[in-house]
Amino acid sequence: MSVVREYVGVSERTVTRAFQVAIVSVLLAGVATRHVGVVVNAAVALAITFLPAVLERDFSLPLDPGVTLWITVALSLHAVGMLGIYTRVWWWDHLTHTLSATVVAAVGYATARVLDEYSDAVHFTRPFLFVYILLFTVALGVFWEVLEFLAREVGTLTGHDPVLYQYGVEDTVVDLVFDTVGAIVVALFGSRPVSSLVETFSHRIEHLRDESESD
Repeated sequence: MSVVREYVGVSERTVTRAFQVAIVSVLLAGVATRHVGVVVNAAVALAITFLPAVLERDFSLPLDPGVTLWITVALSLHAVGMLGIYTRVWWWDHLTHTLSATVVAAVGYATARVLDEYSDAVHFTRPFLFVYILLFTVALGVFWEVLEFLAREVGTLTGHDPVLYQYGVEDTVVDLVFDTVGAIVVALFGSRPVSSLVETFSHRIEHLRDESESD
């Protein structure tokens, strides 16, 4: 069984590298065309994909390869979308918002689970967790929409292509709907994939607690 898990981990890492190469290709395309929005989004996306490796190296927080792949796919699809696919493929924005929302919801869920497990002051029931995940994800979605609006305004004022695009109130509402869909998917079915993330953070907190008690 351990051999199978190791093989699956290697396969997932290989696919993750392939998506990172795709982001690098988008970055190079942005540089070649001097498109600031493409360059910035691809550069930020690429940097975030290496965050799990940094957490493992510097903070002893290894993440499951599947979680890393999950994050990388969401970021790569967004970066590719900046090449013009967002405007040419009507469902691409819905796909990226839903997938990105699942990542955000997973982070919120993992944080709540860790707090619930290691704090005697709180206890989160399943109905509460469901509502919490929805509110957490939608709140971050609203924040993202505000960033898109500000990026559009800055682009208009400076005469440059905006780093992010926002197409009006209707687009914002639709984006938030698909953010909610992503949150519901995690709230209903996402506990198993996120369990490794919860376990990782739990072990780290336990380790820090043991160190503080020994001091």
